Amino acid sequence: MAKKDKKRTTKWIKNRHKVFTFLLRGTLGLYCKIKYGLKVEKFKEQQKRPYLILFNHQTAFDQFFVGIAFKGATYYVASEDIFSLGFTSSIIRYLVAPIPIKKQTSDVRAIMTCIKVAKEGGTIAMAPEGNRTFSGKTEYINPSIVPLCKKLNLPIALFRIEGGYGVHPRWSDVVRKGKMRAYVSKVIYPEEYSALSDTELYDAINQGLYVNEASVSGQFKHKKRAEYLERAMYVCPKCGLSTFKSKGNIIECTKCGLKVEYLPTKQLKGVSEPFPFEFVEPWYEYQSNFVISNDLSNYVDEPLYTEQAALFEVIPYKNKKLITKKSTVCLYSDKLVLSGENVNLMLTFDKINTITILGKNKLNVYDRNKIYQIKSDKRFNALKYIHLYHKYKNLAKGEEHGQFLGL
Repeated sequence: MAKKDKKRTTKWIKNRHKVFTFLLRGTLGLYCKIKYGLKVEKFKEQQKRPYLILFNHQTAFDQFFVGIAFKGATYYVASEDIFSLGFTSSIIRYLVAPIPIKKQTSDVRAIMTCIKVAKEGGTIAMAPEGNRTFSGKTEYINPSIVPLCKKLNLPIALFRIEGGYGVHPRWSDVVRKGKMRAYVSKVIYPEEYSALSDTELYDAINQGLYVNEASVSGQFKHKKRAEYLERAMYVCPKCGLSTFKSKGNIIECTKCGLKVEYLPTKQLKGVSEPFPFEFVEPWYEYQSNFVISNDLSNYVDEPLYTEQAALFEVIPYKNKKLITKKSTVCLYSDKLVLSGENVNLMLTFDKINTITILGKNKLNVYDRNKIYQIKSDKRFNALKYIHLYHKYKNLAKGEEHGQFLGL
């Protein structure tokens, strides 16, 4: 009984978290300024009050930008993938104690941990999109963020990151020479949002975090500007569903040979013929609308795509177990089929709980009580799996033209 009481009163917040954050902040600030051309506006109104920080998600370093702007320890809501790295995860837990959450799911355990941290007087930070943008525009924010905000009853600091997509797009391996800005765009205090309806608070959060980088906003220079854009794009405006290959500043459709140059201004330009989209964002929207509008139900007997990938089983909050280094992955309109040495799986979309992208192009499939991770080569496009899965789910709910495709 004594052991149970001790476990129940164990605090999430430790003094070491604050010490480690303090020691790291100066070094991180200098690194981000040099590496990302980042200007962080420190939040001078913070004082000693805890906050709920909501930030738009543009780069893999966004959480560090938050850490530079705010004093003291901040407890980040992070996907379970960083908790499945064995010893490395143990170090992360010890030093900063992030709050684990299962991506794109209603994770009661994560909500309860947030409540615990708030009650202990801790500042919490999360990206309510749940995903980094592939297009430069802030992604869909789940309305479930609103009841969580009201439950925590903390001041909400809306932290806006601008220029991150220009400097380091999610689909790219390289950081471009350019400029970024990160700052608190608005603070909404509990006494203010208690008077707002859920819809009004949701709209205020969206407005405070919204960024669309489909515009000329400076130069973002590198000699490999287009490389791995095929991680984000799989629909060609000339020939439909396709695959792409990129090199340097050029991306090319493998089916029809359409070539597009990615300019330092983020603009797109046809190489030998006109290209209908000026930026990635409208091309990305066209791609989403292509999936929403077209009937792909014929692809239940033959796959839309066939690819090679390694397959892992993820043991939540522990590690990943390799099932096979090489499997054939077939994407149909209603299922995934994986075959190869030691594997023969049919994962039907009606039984899958959800599918998410981790990092640039790793794919996690939550199949009932198991989590599989599909990891292919550098050019692998995981996005089409998300889109096709959610297209199927929309149809199953009777939403033939449902707009939400998972990001």
